[in-house]
Amino acid sequence: MKVSPSLLSADFGNLDRDVEMLNRSSADMIHLDVMDGVFVPNISFGFPVIEAVAKKAKKPLDVHLMIVNPQNYISQVRDCGAAIMNVHQEACVHLHRTVEAIRKEGMKAAVTLNPATPVCLLEDIIADLDMVLLMSVNPGFGGQKFIGNTVAKIRRLRDLIDRCGSHAEIEVDGGVNAETAPLLAEAGADILVAGSYVFNAEDPLGAISCLKAV
Repeated sequence: MKVSPSLLSADFGNLDRDVEMLNRSSADMIHLDVMDGVFVPNISFGFPVIEAVAKKAKKPLDVHLMIVNPQNYISQVRDCGAAIMNVHQEACVHLHRTVEAIRKEGMKAAVTLNPATPVCLLEDIIADLDMVLLMSVNPGFGGQKFIGNTVAKIRRLRDLIDRCGSHAEIEVDGGVNAETAPLLAEAGADILVAGSYVFNAEDPLGAISCLKAV
């Protein structure tokens, strides 16, 4: 299992320390949630923080834009050093155009679905995606309770990917811990995003290794 720890739960007063910890860990990438207070009811951080993380990080940056009009910021995300740019289906009127623009800038293209958004809406674009992120909580805040229906939703997405011959990986974000991770893995998830479970743990490195072993 691949693991993408979410910096949203890191200690921003000791961000260098936490990024260095992730560099030493078995994590596969670093997840960064950009929130604008419009698309989601919270504000997190912007491009200066991503740039600062990129200077220290030795893992690929998995940048998740929880914002309106994400297509306006593709070049800025690229310039910050992101390997993956993740946009919400709900925030993109012209999703195919946005995905093509992301890939043209040399990044992997990912699309996120909120809990109430059905996977069938990606049927005509799934072959063009490198990743689909399923939110297993409502986006905007860390530490929320896992939405159980996500397990069945992963299975539906896996079926869509297989039927369409897509190479897209399935990422899951929200309420990921030692109890939910095996359920997600069995359903077909490829990547687990974990914030509170990692950064609130007495042994963050061990918590990441636990998820990797699922």
